[in-house]
Amino acid sequence: MGFLKRIFAFYINSSIHVALAVVALLAITVLEYRLVIINALWGFVFLAALTGYNFVKYAKVAGLHHRSLTQSLRLIQIFSAVCFALLVYFSLQLRIEVLLLTVGFGMATFLYAVPVIRSKNLRNLSGIKIFVVAFVWAGVSVILPFVASEVAITPDVFLTFFQRILIVVALILPFEIRDVPYDGLNLKTLPQQFGVKNTKLLGLFILLSCLGIEFFKEYSEAPYLLSLLVFCVVLGWLLVISKTRQTRYFASFWIEGLPILWLLLYLLFQVF
Repeated sequence: MGFLKRIFAFYINSSIHVALAVVALLAITVLEYRLVIINALWGFVFLAALTGYNFVKYAKVAGLHHRSLTQSLRLIQIFSAVCFALLVYFSLQLRIEVLLLTVGFGMATFLYAVPVIRSKNLRNLSGIKIFVVAFVWAGVSVILPFVASEVAITPDVFLTFFQRILIVVALILPFEIRDVPYDGLNLKTLPQQFGVKNTKLLGLFILLSCLGIEFFKEYSEAPYLLSLLVFCVVLGWLLVISKTRQTRYFASFWIEGLPILWLLLYLLFQVF
């Protein structure tokens, strides 16, 4: 049992889970718009999300305590290095336009973690953290596959992009609520500015807006709409029960894994 717990902890802490969530969002876009993308892009997005998240989470810690890293953190460091090498391999199979767009999102991730503006990074700029993450996730999961498949970006795609930003913002809110006791007041997160209760109400309004956007699209298929509806209901419920004192994996497993559930529901509803 102890071995399984360590494996699960590594799965979460090494960002495999969150990387699969990003790939799930990419797959939803591919299915919704019936895009055709090369296999290398799947591996590239998974590895980019994994290494990017590990860089954001552990770069500062590894830099300050390089000689005294715990065994688990050193293992994650080695794992991330291997994943980065594979990322380079997959990148060599992609078109230059895809790589340039990815560099743009990568720079946002870099600036999110590394202080460059008055010793501050984007993560520490008041009120901006949640929107940086949402923009990058939405860009990678919606815009990137269209560029990779050389399909024109229509007004419906822009609506999906905006919808995806809102979805990711709603996904992050339970994390923001969890971090209220630990975040500095200078961050001005949504729960700090509006309170936990109002943040939950805002999250529910965002989810309703996501559903509303679907009716402005020129074309919307039933399996996508139904899966989105169930996803929003589940996320809304988990948001409502979110607390500042959460169980260890409430946000990092259950909330972060919801895009995977959404993809599975989408596939299921397509069958029926």
